[in-house]
Amino acid sequence: MGGGTEPGFPGRERRAARLRDRVPVRLRHHWKPATALGVGLAALVVFLGDARVSPYVTSASRAEADAVTDDVKGTVGLYDTSAKHSIQLTYEQADFDKMMKEFKKDGTKDYIEADLTIDGVYLNDVGVRLKGNSTLSSLRGTKGAQGGGGGFRPGGGAGNDTRGGSGAGGAGTGNAPGGGQAQRAGGGPGGAGGGMVQYDLSAAKPEELPWLVKIDEFVEGRAYQGEREISLRPGSNEQVPLNEALSLSLTTKSGQKAERYGFTELKVNNRPAATRLMVEAPDTDYAEGVADGNGVLYKARANGSFDYQGDDPTDYEDSFKQLNKVGSQDLEPVMKLIKWANKASDEEFARDLHTYVDVDSFARYVAAQNLLLNFDDMAGPGKNYLLWYDLDTKKFSVLGWDYNLTFSGTASTGPDDEVGMGGGMPGGTTAKNGTATKDGTTAKNGAAPEGAPEGMPTDFPGGAPGGSGAEAGDGGMGARTGHVLKTRFLASAAFDGVYHDAYRELYEKFYGSGTATKELKSIAAQARAAGGASKALDSAVTKLTKSVGDRAAALAKDKEVTG
Repeated sequence: MGGGTEPGFPGRERRAARLRDRVPVRLRHHWKPATALGVGLAALVVFLGDARVSPYVTSASRAEADAVTDDVKGTVGLYDTSAKHSIQLTYEQADFDKMMKEFKKDGTKDYIEADLTIDGVYLNDVGVRLKGNSTLSSLRGTKGAQGGGGGFRPGGGAGNDTRGGSGAGGAGTGNAPGGGQAQRAGGGPGGAGGGMVQYDLSAAKPEELPWLVKIDEFVEGRAYQGEREISLRPGSNEQVPLNEALSLSLTTKSGQKAERYGFTELKVNNRPAATRLMVEAPDTDYAEGVADGNGVLYKARANGSFDYQGDDPTDYEDSFKQLNKVGSQDLEPVMKLIKWANKASDEEFARDLHTYVDVDSFARYVAAQNLLLNFDDMAGPGKNYLLWYDLDTKKFSVLGWDYNLTFSGTASTGPDDEVGMGGGMPGGTTAKNGTATKDGTTAKNGAAPEGAPEGMPTDFPGGAPGGSGAEAGDGGMGARTGHVLKTRFLASAAFDGVYHDAYRELYEKFYGSGTATKELKSIAAQARAAGGASKALDSAVTKLTKSVGDRAAALAKDKEVTG
């Protein structure tokens, strides 16, 4: 019974396992298909090893990942404008200091953990981070951060005509084929909103900082009243953005999609309370509320472009963020739209736009931005727009968001004028670098126009704000860069009728009916109820009321608007 023998049998030594015995039995039985697969993969590596594989997802699934599993109910509706709201944020000072250090170093906006009490409901371990681009420039001690998006209180400026050639063989902004300047100097001198104010933000006053609150950042699946994100907009107390609230209210009342909002009293740690505007954040849940929810929502990035960059989806990820149906849908529809819009001739654009875009909806969007004097819409430096792709109709609609630069142009800006940036600056002509000055000439070397506030960014692509057609470049909040869809739409006579019809309809809903004035009174009362009552706030309300009145009066005299 020595080792390696069995009882009753002649002793034999155990042989070493052969190589084939080390291969699993199942694989030995099916070696031919496995070998074929290996050869095929090797061939792919040899012949396609340096080729880029671009995945496309074509499923029409409506399913979403990251479902809400813990929806915390509140005592009052989060965006109930008739209720008085309060928010308390509590976090470790060391976490905040580290976050600020990283932000000042390289612009990183990381989340830190905080405890949130909102309208008396306690939520532990939410995520909070800074939100904004140029809005945060004073916090970093820079003249302007990349991207844009609103470091200024609305004021005056000159409008520019958007009529003119566009596309192939024409003139226009937005990188249309053959594109160039296509704007008319419009409007009179003076500012609609009483001048621009750059927010003087400080880490010592966190109650005044623009915040994004993420309910599920550290607790997966959690939401508050169905919301996973809440945006606390820049501007506090007397600088609370009344114009943004008014624009959101009017947009909603016109039947267009807009974020919900509410005024709240905000306390951070043991700091004094501040009156803030909280706004629904465009995210996955917001996308499900557009139309019937059967579509894909894409958010334009501030530093992105609408240029055609080829057929690789990864080349567009810096320009658009997909907000919903990730995994079942992708950027392919946006890529097709961009390619067509940039390459179509004028004739093709006029003939085929309706196959790519909901033309009636787009006309209403463009008209609304002009009526609201929104400098920073889809054609503005911050690229503040969303693309909604309807999976049923296979057409795009454009949605607005981030309205803190509305009422920033001249009150007399008409339907065929481009909205200029505010600042209380006289409406001079717009020269090549887009910089208006008192006498209608241009400042040299991209300097800010006279009358601009101290600290106003001067490193705009193409010059200071107020110009149009400037190309994107390095630096801060850009000049009004244009957008190929908007520019070509306005330049084409084929869409004159649908655009002016939409303009007249929305003019009546906004101003002719007196709705804007009525809504502003309600909004002012909401801000006061949230702790903002002060002489300074009253002064801000008076200025915006005058802006709205001037806008209504100027448009009422425009026969193209009133008929």
